[in-house]
Amino acid sequence: MFNIEMTYLIAAFTLDRILGDPEFRYHPIRAIGFTAKFLERMLNRGKWRKFKGFLFAFCLIISWYFFFHSLELIIKENGIVYGIYHILFLYFGLSSYELSKRALLIEDLMKENMSLAKHKLSLIVGRDTAPLNEQGIRKALIETLSENLSDGFIAPLFYYLLGGLPLIYAYKVANTLDSMVGYKNEKFAEFGFFAAKIDDALNFIPARITVLLLFLSTFNKRVITYAFKYGRNHPSPNSGYPEAAMAGILQCRLGGPTYYGGNLINKPFIGGVERVLFQEDILKSVKVIKRASYLALALSILFTIGLIKKGG
Repeated sequence: MFNIEMTYLIAAFTLDRILGDPEFRYHPIRAIGFTAKFLERMLNRGKWRKFKGFLFAFCLIISWYFFFHSLELIIKENGIVYGIYHILFLYFGLSSYELSKRALLIEDLMKENMSLAKHKLSLIVGRDTAPLNEQGIRKALIETLSENLSDGFIAPLFYYLLGGLPLIYAYKVANTLDSMVGYKNEKFAEFGFFAAKIDDALNFIPARITVLLLFLSTFNKRVITYAFKYGRNHPSPNSGYPEAAMAGILQCRLGGPTYYGGNLINKPFIGGVERVLFQEDILKSVKVIKRASYLALALSILFTIGLIKKGG
């Protein structure tokens, strides 16, 4: 037994595998970011910054949730329009392939143009890329690939199963706000406090589901042992878990001292074996993430079918 939402999900996943994440000005995540940037400039000043940051995060998340909820109510009666809308916005909300494409591109660029490789890397990571050598670039790629599997695909899929498109975009708003204002620096420490905490709460379960999916994709016992042993070795309460799982798969060490904004941050290490990372490690990471994504899709379909049967 199958339902129409699963058809939408398969169609959106297929679009993502074929096209990747589209880069155009009307992408809904860009609209979310534009709105957030406009409001942040207005509110992040003067007194009461933590309180204003709470209102900023809460109101944006709720507003975008009800925007998509209302939009669905308006167009749901028109089956064709609703189907196109649902597939497209589900496609925009899930990101399982784009970062893998970029990682492979950066790996290839390192052989020909290291400066361009570092520039491309700077577009997908928050750390300073200028000081990095090949080892540092590969470490950054593996870390961001692992984290993106969790918050770019598993988490949106998780919230889609719980509450459809409105809940996906509530999550995407929280995740976008965290990436924009969730920094512990002078400008955002107070204003971005609640945005960071909300994102942490929303990613708690998906990050740990990601570890399970990585284990089921490889049946490598180091996934579990590394996650338990090193998962907390990260400033984020969630990002360390998928990174530790990937470090276990590759039997390498991630994390460690990293430059951000010209300042050296002594992040703890994730993993116990320091070794040179090679091109094969990037290829293996991409392969494992692809396998975990397909597994997540298959389990989502089975879960939904089970709910349908249980409901009669």
